[in-house]
Amino acid sequence: MLLENVKMAMASLLSNKLRSMLTMLGIIIGVGSVVAMISVGQGAQQSVTSRIGALGSNLLFVNSGRVTPVPGQAQGARGSTSLLTMKEYEQLRREKGDAIEDIVPEAGTQTVVQYEKTNTTTTITGTTADFSRVRNFKPAAGRFIDEQDVQNMANVAVLGDTVASDLFDGADPIGKKIRFGREAYRVVGVMEPKKSGPQDMGDQIFIPLTTAQKRLLGSNNLKQLIITGAAGQIDIAQAQVEAVLTRMLGSTEKFTIRNQQDIIETVSSTTETMTMLLAGITGISLLVGGIGIMNIMLVSVTERTREIGIRKALGAKRPHILFQFLVESVTLSSLGGLIGVAAGIGASYLIGRFGQWTTAVSLPAILISFGFSMLVGVFFGIYPARRAAALDPIEALRYE
Repeated sequence: MLLENVKMAMASLLSNKLRSMLTMLGIIIGVGSVVAMISVGQGAQQSVTSRIGALGSNLLFVNSGRVTPVPGQAQGARGSTSLLTMKEYEQLRREKGDAIEDIVPEAGTQTVVQYEKTNTTTTITGTTADFSRVRNFKPAAGRFIDEQDVQNMANVAVLGDTVASDLFDGADPIGKKIRFGREAYRVVGVMEPKKSGPQDMGDQIFIPLTTAQKRLLGSNNLKQLIITGAAGQIDIAQAQVEAVLTRMLGSTEKFTIRNQQDIIETVSSTTETMTMLLAGITGISLLVGGIGIMNIMLVSVTERTREIGIRKALGAKRPHILFQFLVESVTLSSLGGLIGVAAGIGASYLIGRFGQWTTAVSLPAILISFGFSMLVGVFFGIYPARRAAALDPIEALRYE
């Protein structure tokens, strides 16, 4: 019965090829869009996660203040301007246990940087020689800041690749002098291209921490501390840091500790939510396609009224007629689903190739989209099938 009904359904669809294709178009677009959107979303999630993970593992980021969301306003941190200083940094270095491997301070500001007649606005980051190793961020040319630069308060600078491109436009910057603040700085290195999620790590200039504090900022305040925990002991390291800073600052409300894994999970959760939202929006076209299937099946029932009457006169029962038209509806939506899956995979490939986006075709997304297309066929095919099955055979035979 099933095979026979599928053959009959295919014969009916092939007899009206254009009408069948136009009917399937809604399903094709819906399934293809869902597959493509989920592929793009999951690719973006994998890309961002890998980029954040590539910055270094087992990292803690310590900032002044506590983020306090205010409805309708930009997020701010209470006490974030001056609470974290070199005093806290030195105390953490003295009291760090086995769970803490490295502590790297950062101080900085945003300013205009000039080279000859070219200038750009970027972030100046004062740090130590350990920054490059801890953040897994290496120079592509020249060198990074070393301990001697920090001790001697040297006027040396390491450019991010974006800044180097803005100021030198492809020329070799090593050995050249740039100006910001009231000082001139000799370029000793250019960093490799790198991103931290949406942040461009190359849009900054690195100088020795002591130089930034004494000659640029005029204070010993820190923007943040980057702490590396020993393998498998990141939670212990976080507890140690929290205990020291709570004792020194007086309250956990005066600082924020972010775990690298927490950042990855937050980004992944946000990206996944956006992916599902986009997939849900594009999935509306599946409902539109389902309405199209219902419409065409109602037309088919009307066109084939005499056929239904003949089948009933020859002994076909109500369930047989119901099953026949339901199989035809599901066949129509399933074919549309298969073509849509192929279209979605193809669109994902083209987006990745020509749009330079990372895409990841998901087997669960394919199965769910195709399964949903079949459910659409069942749901929107039931009413026309029941209407066909309910026809009176005598009246159906008289129908012109």
